[in-house]
Amino acid sequence: MDDSLRSVTPESVDTGVDPLTQGDLEIETYQVVRPDGSYDADRVPDVDDETLRDLYRWMLLQRVYDNRATKLQRRGRLGTVASGRGQEASIIGSGFALSRDDWIFPYGREAGALLMHGLSMRDLLLYWRGVEDASRMEGANIFGMAISIGSHIPLATGKAWGMQLNGEDTIAFANLGDGATSTGAFHEGLNFAGVLGVPAVFFCQNNQYAISLPFEKQTNAETVAQKALAYGVDGIRVDGNDVLAVYNAVSKARERALEGNPVLVEAVTYRRGAHTTSDDPTRYRSDDEVEEWQNRDPLERYQAFLEETDRWDAIDEEAIREEVEAEFSDAVDAADEFEERGIDDIFEHLHEETPPELERQLEELRELLEERPDMYEYIEQRPKG
Repeated sequence: MDDSLRSVTPESVDTGVDPLTQGDLEIETYQVVRPDGSYDADRVPDVDDETLRDLYRWMLLQRVYDNRATKLQRRGRLGTVASGRGQEASIIGSGFALSRDDWIFPYGREAGALLMHGLSMRDLLLYWRGVEDASRMEGANIFGMAISIGSHIPLATGKAWGMQLNGEDTIAFANLGDGATSTGAFHEGLNFAGVLGVPAVFFCQNNQYAISLPFEKQTNAETVAQKALAYGVDGIRVDGNDVLAVYNAVSKARERALEGNPVLVEAVTYRRGAHTTSDDPTRYRSDDEVEEWQNRDPLERYQAFLEETDRWDAIDEEAIREEVEAEFSDAVDAADEFEERGIDDIFEHLHEETPPELERQLEELRELLEERPDMYEYIEQRPKG
């Protein structure tokens, strides 16, 4: 009898096996203000008029900051810059929903949210100049930027777990792009968060591109939000160009996270600028596509809502622009005044208490420079870090 393995093609019969498919999922893209400025009155946040106007001020700050930072980079006075142009509603709406005691894990575009959370604009500029001191994010509950895509997601889970163990009434909030959802770190971080039930919100700004790769070519999933279900966490999909919808969505996500239910939020938006100032987006996307999303501009949409609800007249847009421009100029001046690094700094921050061998090496270097001051020509004294 020949019992070797063989291929068998069974007849097509109804065995009652029904696979679960994406078609079985109905995922709403939550929205408050529609592109034409009309809105669902029942979904407008229950906040006062000044708060609603303040959202616009912060969105405008984000746009002005991005414009100025990009120009500064083009003049060689900043390193590579990642602009949030087109994503202002996602950035500001999410940041506005957080407590100052929450911890933000940034991914590089959310300048407005970081400034709102207590980071100084001077330090933000110093960060993009490569100054190490700025990575400390002093005065704010902010971790360093996640330049390595997705690497911060397990860290956010770990931080949230620590806060949970300490009994803190706060969350860890991780910003990420759609490209990060295709990294191993994303899956590890979300799985761990779901298992532990940590107070974490993972906020994916789906701006349609992972650098030059469009969303539909990096994943076969129709949405990012549906990926939450695989890890037993909540998922929310929201119109990322609607600042009120984002505010509501992240507020609800934060509430759920504090109850022990981590949440993955997908904000559907569009990166109108380049991936960074080192990128040329004209090589991989059409002008028609950019123009289509430009017609969904988050600031214009929100302005239409404010006009419709008789709140716009109290906003002096030009005065806000002038104020932000002045703040940016002051921050540049402060960054320029940051003192240069001295030779002591090479040794100072390596150990809490400098060991004797390093003390000896430092003294040796000082003596050499005293005898040979020409050696300073070979020392690059970058801004202090």
